[in-house]
Amino acid sequence: MSNQASERYLQRTLSLPDAFHESLRSEVGSTRLEFDSGYLVAVIHDVLFDSSFDTSEVGTSTLAIGPRLLVSVRLRPLRSIERLRASVRAGQAFRSPVELLAHLLRDQADVLGDILRRSGLKVDGIEDRMLANRVAGDRKDLGALRRSLVRLQRLLAPEPTALFRLLNRPPPWISRDDVSDLQQATDEFSTTISDSVALVERIRLIQEEMGAMVNEQTGRTLFMLTVVTVLALPINLIAGLFGMNVGGIPLSGSGHGFAAIVATLVVLTLALAWLAFGRRNE
Repeated sequence: MSNQASERYLQRTLSLPDAFHESLRSEVGSTRLEFDSGYLVAVIHDVLFDSSFDTSEVGTSTLAIGPRLLVSVRLRPLRSIERLRASVRAGQAFRSPVELLAHLLRDQADVLGDILRRSGLKVDGIEDRMLANRVAGDRKDLGALRRSLVRLQRLLAPEPTALFRLLNRPPPWISRDDVSDLQQATDEFSTTISDSVALVERIRLIQEEMGAMVNEQTGRTLFMLTVVTVLALPINLIAGLFGMNVGGIPLSGSGHGFAAIVATLVVLTLALAWLAFGRRNE
């Protein structure tokens, strides 16, 4: 569809249903699968061909599937479509357009599985650093990874449901062998979606653990600041009292007054330190 003449060529050459042409101008949304004028019209989503995968690198492909025809239309190259095109160019034989669709779904499951494997390796590294108490910049990476996987689930998850409806009531021109292949491809795709759900749940648990670690570190820091403040309290209090320029200051005429004050401060500080650290250890 990057060539503006493509749609005019399809309208002039093929008698495709109206739902197919309407889907060409739709934005990235939910997966759809419907029958119109004897054709199976599908709108599926996939990551871009040269994508490292983030939340913006998802494209849409519209399919029109008939008894002897499959037309796929997309604006930018998509990984699963390019894999199917490579198989056709390599001379792989297909008995029907539905078998092409089943092959496409398997390619989509492989692409998603590759994304999950790379994401799982990244999560493993983050988890290892978390166990070593090095979680400085990993919380941001986990959040971005979780958002990407959740968006991919939202775009792809309705697809197995729509396919199951098709398998329950297939049109007459879909053979039993085609239904069997489509059933197997749908099961593989559903398994991959389940794996992505499990990975998102694992990321959520790691995020919660990281949050607990950060809260614990913050609590320890606040505790140390409080202890330092409490230990310095006797020194500041007595220094303030004895620093007042008024008459009647105790021990002002004694030769051992400074030593007595210092000894008193040391005893008070040690007592406060024991109350703080001793009670905390207990």
